[in-house]
Amino acid sequence: MKNCIECREQNQMGFDGPDALMEAIRRDVREKIEKIIEEERDAYLGAGDYERTENRRGYRHGAKQRDISTPDGRVVLAVPRGRLFGEDGKREEWHSHILPRYAKRTRSIDRALIGMYLGGVNTRRVKTVLRPLLRGTPLSKSAISRLVGRLVSVFKEWQKRPLAAWKFQYVYLDAIYVKSRFNGRVSSVPILAVIGVSAKGEKVLISLSAKGSESSEAWRGVVDDLVARGLKEPRLVIIDGGMGLKAAVEQVWPDADVQRCAVHKLRNLLSYAPKHAHDEIREDFHAIVYASDFEKAETAYDAMVKKWRKQGAAVAESLEEAGKELLTFFRYPESQWKALRTTNAIERLNLEFRRRVKTQASFPTQEAALILMFGLVASGLVVMRRIDGAEDMAQFSASPRPNPEAKMIIEKEMLMAA
Repeated sequence: MKNCIECREQNQMGFDGPDALMEAIRRDVREKIEKIIEEERDAYLGAGDYERTENRRGYRHGAKQRDISTPDGRVVLAVPRGRLFGEDGKREEWHSHILPRYAKRTRSIDRALIGMYLGGVNTRRVKTVLRPLLRGTPLSKSAISRLVGRLVSVFKEWQKRPLAAWKFQYVYLDAIYVKSRFNGRVSSVPILAVIGVSAKGEKVLISLSAKGSESSEAWRGVVDDLVARGLKEPRLVIIDGGMGLKAAVEQVWPDADVQRCAVHKLRNLLSYAPKHAHDEIREDFHAIVYASDFEKAETAYDAMVKKWRKQGAAVAESLEEAGKELLTFFRYPESQWKALRTTNAIERLNLEFRRRVKTQASFPTQEAALILMFGLVASGLVVMRRIDGAEDMAQFSASPRPNPEAKMIIEKEMLMAA
């Protein structure tokens, strides 16, 4: 009852509630948009209303009514028009860059549509979910398809962009497996992902490629493409244990340091032992990768190999397969050890991707999976944060590249002397 009395009092004062407020907001939005486009047109024509100048490129030509969807609802605009002087004497129509010819929505609504698509919302439900934002504005079924098509175009340009201007110090390479349809059948296929770390510690998604496997040829194609686009040999490459990837890296970047992912290796070690031995293997392995310095890590490594050669030969052989490439990160600033000993930078992208597509059984094509993964980063839904210890990048990246074997020997001799 109290609310009804308040409403009547407001109406008597000339305030008709939320509808009147929204109408006032839409009117203000309309006037501002029309003013902005009018200023854009006059700047392009080189003259204002009734102004005579030598630089005049055309003249005003009335206005045209346009319906635009904004976050404040549907707005009917009187869009200013203009005619340009053509070289052959013909008049050409002027078109606004701020409000493109066929735009029916503001970019904020387009971003919302793309964000929902990338967030895993079924495209058929977009209209229902966006109803409060659209405020009754019609949305065709093909609108989301056109926006996704635009995203495809951006992705293809991104795949070909030059990389020579970037100076990546570290590069992560790993595969993300997705289910997609190929030749009429659904199968699990790898998306080969590459993330670089700049001299300022910024993580940048460099490449996404759908391949049939993680073979040496597949990874070699990815790395060769990066080199062809101008990518310089990085100082450090962080990879999993795939032999195809390791072979490709050694062939193309022979001088780069290689760090084997500690997480992948631990999973591999556990796969060779029964469950009752997992805690003990995990404890021994953590003594290696979480050691306070290289010498202690090397001692723990040798002890684990010796111990498990007797208790479980397969575990020891798997550890020896990775060798001291598990310890490469000790050559780098301690503040970066956590970031460099695993490929978690790509695992994070994988996690965010799966969180948004958990309702989808499979993708219609491999390209659809690529577009979605790229869009998560391009739209800012997945943020690529700076590497831990980024403040140490400048000093370290300016130093000359050490000889890996020589540096290990020098470090060991210094520790023994101490």
